[in-house]
Amino acid sequence: MTPELSSRPKGTAIAAAPAGPPVIEARGLVKRYGAAVAVAGIDLEVGAGEVVGLLGPNGAGKTTTILMLLGLTEASAGQVRILGHDPLREPLAVKRRVGYLPDQVGFYEAMTARENLAYTARLAGIDGSEAARRILAALERVRLVEVAGRRVSTFSRGMRQRLGIAELLMRDCRVVILDEPTSGLDPQSTRELLALIRSLAADGMTVLLSSHMLDVVETVCTRVALFNRGRIGFIGTVEALAARIGGGVYVIEVEADAGDLPALLSGLDGIEAVIPTAHGGWQIEARADLRAAIARRLVEAGIALHTLDLRRVRLDEAYGRFFEEADRDA
Repeated sequence: MTPELSSRPKGTAIAAAPAGPPVIEARGLVKRYGAAVAVAGIDLEVGAGEVVGLLGPNGAGKTTTILMLLGLTEASAGQVRILGHDPLREPLAVKRRVGYLPDQVGFYEAMTARENLAYTARLAGIDGSEAARRILAALERVRLVEVAGRRVSTFSRGMRQRLGIAELLMRDCRVVILDEPTSGLDPQSTRELLALIRSLAADGMTVLLSSHMLDVVETVCTRVALFNRGRIGFIGTVEALAARIGGGVYVIEVEADAGDLPALLSGLDGIEAVIPTAHGGWQIEARADLRAAIARRLVEAGIALHTLDLRRVRLDEAYGRFFEEADRDA
């Protein structure tokens, strides 16, 4: 049987940080609550058009960091600049251009979607024809024009999330912080929301996304920041994370009539691990695309090769390795 070789790795390639001045900049951020240290010296830079995932276990410092970025709690040490402004000393300048969408988005239930946006516009000092123009543009962007006259109490969770983003668009926010935006959404609503986030980033909006749903983060984020015990232990692409923790950047999946594949591939440069899978195949972690070399080794040994597939290391795999290593070093 001819082995099947995919021409490209599976999975989403994650881009590097864009050049240019940072939109979000934090230096040496520390937050203490009495003797307890919630954040222990964080440095973070995020550029225009980036979508950065904030990941880590509960209590790792993500929420406290978000509160400091928004100016809702004062740092014990360090400094924050959002679009060049200090959130504590220039709160109005930051609030005008920075939006926060919590896990549970609150609206006036008895009011329609359009009425909710109009109320927010008045609070933001946006009046008359300008408010009407912005409201319509925001509703069109999130695809809620046809239901704009319905009471929000009738909206699904996915529609509420999109209405929340419409509110941020109407205010012309350039930075958006999303907390578990896809939690509780059905697959179609999740796809629609992620497509919307991608389009916002393509227009230059900067997005911070805090989530425990690693598959969602991987599909939409340009970089990930891993929080651990009040610090950022890593920030970068998934590929860079896999390389840093010593595992392979590539995963090669093999189905072959080989009883002892690890021994057969021993000495092949670039292989980090050869692991049996539950369905009788093998998973090879490597630093490069070694499919051709693996195929040659199997053919030379007279072993039938059925499939040979390549994919990038998934975020959940790299995330798991990172925290296993962190726990060992603690």
